Amino acid sequence: MSEMHNGAEFGGISVHNFSEKILEQVVHFHVMKLDGGFFLWVGSAAVLSNLAVSMSSKYDSMPLSTLVMGDPSNATASSLSQRLAKRTRKQVFVSYSLPMTDSSLSLLVENRIKKELELHPEYF
Repeated sequence: MSEMHNGAEFGGISVHNFSEKILEQVVHFHVMKLDGGFFLWVGSAAVLSNLAVSMSSKYDSMPLSTLVMGDPSNATASSLSQRLAKRTRKQVFVSYSLPMTDSSLSLLVENRIKKELELHPEYF
């Protein structure tokens, strides 16, 4: 096992966790780097309410995206996984388990993820 800043590595899967208070709410982020992609969970409580996956396609400039589980009327996980797949050129799994009470929350959460991508690209 190799030592990692605020994370751990288990048999080729590295784990990275970080949290931040956004709009008076503590938001937790859990990243598992996989071979060729990563899984990102975003939430305030330990709940897996949805799961989306996106990946690049040679037939379209926008990555393909689908909701594996969860409410299809909430497209937050799918759209976030699609944008992250386009940015990283990797297969991306996203579970977004925050309430949709404030539209600016999701934008601030995505900005925090982008900041972490720039600070620690080795975890994505």
